[in-house]
Amino acid sequence: MQLFGVNTKLIKLGDNIVDAIFQSLKEQKLTIEDGDILAIASKIVATGQRRLKKLSSIKPSLKARRLAQEYGLQPTFVEVVLQEAETVYGGVSGALLTLKNDILTANAGVDQKNAPKGYVALLPKNPHKTAEKMRKQFFEKTGRRVGVLIIDSRVTPLRMGTTGITIGVAGLEPVRDNRTEKDLYGKSISITRHALADDLAGAAHLIMGESNQQTPAVLVKNAPVKFKEKIDLSTMVISKEECLFASHLKQGERFRRLQVIESWRTRKTR
Repeated sequence: MQLFGVNTKLIKLGDNIVDAIFQSLKEQKLTIEDGDILAIASKIVATGQRRLKKLSSIKPSLKARRLAQEYGLQPTFVEVVLQEAETVYGGVSGALLTLKNDILTANAGVDQKNAPKGYVALLPKNPHKTAEKMRKQFFEKTGRRVGVLIIDSRVTPLRMGTTGITIGVAGLEPVRDNRTEKDLYGKSISITRHALADDLAGAAHLIMGESNQQTPAVLVKNAPVKFKEKIDLSTMVISKEECLFASHLKQGERFRRLQVIESWRTRKTR
């Protein structure tokens, strides 16, 4: 497998992202072939969609001010997170743990990094549909059938630093089911699925970087994936009840409620 970083101009609001990447590919003499994959940073997709918010225009709610004080965040920033998040579970200093687009992520993907001063960038709208639209646009320009990944960064429980995650995919199967296979010793595999799209996102994220590299796209060649026109996006998602981490968030919430009740009862009996 080969990966080539694509350096682009500074993407501005409303820019056509496919045009910008295609132009940069030509300038770098990189050729798109059938079976290639283009991994694209969510931030430039969001910028092309004008998914930026000016913090000075945001009026924080009481809940936002309370969470901002508790976790050391800017109230207007927290208000945007509350507007974007499906659920807020809590947080640590500098970040809130949220659910957004069926992904446990920090701050619902709202990010001040690499956004203009005074603004925050949101996640792209309808990332899977956007990836499919971009895949078709690349086909119109090149006549080549490619896969498209829209990727973001994430943190892993109890691990320092960010890695990549795919939030939008088109043209390739994002997950390989290993449950019909056997391991090296002939034992049946019972639960393992291989998150291919996320693995590719991690590789692309390594090349893109996390600061001022200005490499918001990566051309991937010879990836060990299966290409398909239509894919089953449900294979990427696991229910909260089955998820090793999310299932314990609910248990933690119940435990905290019991602690509050027990504390109240203790005070009443004193």
